[in-house]
Amino acid sequence: MSLRLLAALPFIGILLGVPFVNRVEPLVLGMPLVLAWIVMWVVLAAVIMGVIYRLDPVNRPRETEVRS
Repeated sequence: MSLRLLAALPFIGILLGVPFVNRVEPLVLGMPLVLAWIVMWVVLAAVIMGVIYRLDPVNRPRETEVRS
């Protein structure tokens, strides 16, 4: 999976998902469903960005060269 597509997931989840969950009930942890949906995607966005950081080849440690 492309890292760019993975980075777009939170944007898509919030933008396209909110119209489908735009209800006051059911309550999730005392929050209306739409608010719980947005909070869930904010948390997931942080997790997804952490995964992207780990998978990005630029952030991999470089092997030190041994010259003799």
